[in-house]
Amino acid sequence: MKHMYHPNLETIKKLSNKGNITPIYKDIHSGTETPTSIYSKIANKPYSFLLESATTNKTSGRFSFIGTEPVKIIMDKGENQNPLIEIQNILKEFKLINTEQTQKFAGGFVGYLSYDAIRNFESIPEHQNDPLKIPEYIFMLCKTFVTFDHKLKKIRITSLVDINDEIENSYYESCRKIDDIIDKINNSKTSNTNKKVIHENTLPQKPVSNLSKEEYFSIVDRAKKYIYDGEIIQAVISQRFSKKINAEPLKIYESLKKINPSPYMYFLNLNDFHIVGSSPEMLVQLENGEISTNPIAGTSPRGKTKTEDEHIAQELQSDEKEIAEHTMLLDLGRNDLGRVSIPGTVKVSKLMNVDKYSHVMHLVSEVKGQIKNSLNSSDVLQACFPAGTVSGAPKVRAMEIIAELEKDKRGPYAGAVGYFDFQGNMDTAITIRTVLIKDGMAHVQAGGGIVHDSIPEKEYMETIHKSSAVIKAIEEVEIQSLTKESENDINNRQL
Repeated sequence: MKHMYHPNLETIKKLSNKGNITPIYKDIHSGTETPTSIYSKIANKPYSFLLESATTNKTSGRFSFIGTEPVKIIMDKGENQNPLIEIQNILKEFKLINTEQTQKFAGGFVGYLSYDAIRNFESIPEHQNDPLKIPEYIFMLCKTFVTFDHKLKKIRITSLVDINDEIENSYYESCRKIDDIIDKINNSKTSNTNKKVIHENTLPQKPVSNLSKEEYFSIVDRAKKYIYDGEIIQAVISQRFSKKINAEPLKIYESLKKINPSPYMYFLNLNDFHIVGSSPEMLVQLENGEISTNPIAGTSPRGKTKTEDEHIAQELQSDEKEIAEHTMLLDLGRNDLGRVSIPGTVKVSKLMNVDKYSHVMHLVSEVKGQIKNSLNSSDVLQACFPAGTVSGAPKVRAMEIIAELEKDKRGPYAGAVGYFDFQGNMDTAITIRTVLIKDGMAHVQAGGGIVHDSIPEKEYMETIHKSSAVIKAIEEVEIQSLTKESENDINNRQL
């Protein structure tokens, strides 16, 4: 073999009675490579992914994950099946051998669950229209993937070996897959298969909402009527902004990562569409038996100066309406975790901190609990899905009202993006600050939490602020592309 691998074949054979699948890996120095350059070289094709975290503390932001060529794809085919049950049934077929090298993500399912997939768990009516026409879920089962370690400046290529009667063949097949990836990293030029959607030498178009301002105001007032009548306490009402684009999806991801770095960054190439996002909000995470969720409720635009920024942050933390809304959704998060946690283990570990992002700041809390022994990662996600911060409270009735008031299916917006791995762990983000790219169009959706004293104008502007970073990222790529095309035209005329 061209490289030495860890663990070696003899070690794998000694461990073979402990499970039926185990990782082997090879480390190389990252050099000048970046996660996006690696993705572009090895995975820039249908059914591939790039997962990153842009935070810089010691517990997150260290690793980026890149995968392609899944061994299985679970996709919505209109049969109203619960994908979380199917995911768990498949994962149960594997028992991972936990070597010392087992890392945060050890292979498994990566994908998305749309907001509308809730109909597989709860009796929620469908929205009237489905203009996006994408599956309600797609999950890719990946057994060979790349981990980019930013701290140690190394790239780890991992492939999972099937422990069976042909263990040697399985081991060397995994080695071959690792070799192929290393060869692509070392010898390939950056791929450019994400072609521009259109080629028009025009200024970027402004996004158009699926609702007029007056329609949004009317929906807010109708939601408030339900609140006055005592049916709900809050409902999150959203609008979708759409525009034709002249930009490569991977370039949009790079721009979004630069403009709006967030704890959850993701790029999913799903054949005829892409999901590109920078979500600030965890939906729910399960790691080594500990469940975590981070409710975000309370939003203000960033200040233009440091002094103004601090003043806005102080106002946000003392705003009675924002505090009341946050407390309500924090309680909802605690209740969600309480359904799947050992009694007495649910604790609020962080309360109403102000987290700042490129265009907005949020009030953020953290809730933790210990999973019940009889449950698994699918049970945890189902208990928390969708987040109360993008639906409302009480959650089921709020979703029924959303289905009535919002005329279009939400698609990926307000759903989940993340992974379920072979170790039993799971990490998911709420699909916000995200663009869906399909058929030459970009779709960005954002919502505002409506309570009894909500002002329609303010809620409308909140959706504008929340979507602005993603729209700016798209437009910057389009402007750069237009500038390069103009420069090329000038150079060609000079020739």
